[in-house]
Amino acid sequence: MYNEKVIEHYSNPRNVGEIENASGIGEVGNPVCGDIMKMYLQIEDGIIKDVKFKTFGCGAAIATSSISTELIKGKTIDEALKLTNKDVVDELGGLPPVKLHCSVLAEEAIRTAIADYLRKQGNMTEEEILEKCKLDKGGQCSHCHDVVEE
Repeated sequence: MYNEKVIEHYSNPRNVGEIENASGIGEVGNPVCGDIMKMYLQIEDGIIKDVKFKTFGCGAAIATSSISTELIKGKTIDEALKLTNKDVVDELGGLPPVKLHCSVLAEEAIRTAIADYLRKQGNMTEEEILEKCKLDKGGQCSHCHDVVEE
């Protein structure tokens, strides 16, 4: 069901843990399957210097969390906001269709953590933050609603 890269990231996830006094924290969950992801960002001068995650969920949820942290570490906020759930799936070499929602959670966790960081900066309105992060008022990716759930 899973390819070698997904299994590797599930078995040996990268960047697991918490960042004390994180610049931004994003927590998202999927009520259908019960997966919960929490993403911690340390941002300095607009660059993601460190990123950690804690995920409660299936192997695909852990693998998508792990790979997504690798993809945004060292990137600017704007570069990280360009990461899509499709990029996460492609980097992993694919996921079974029934597990695509895990890649959506990874993208949403990053966007939500960046939105939290921007709120803490205090120089943008909530509407500007939601627009920049492509989140709806419920904190979900405004462009990810078409992904099929389990």
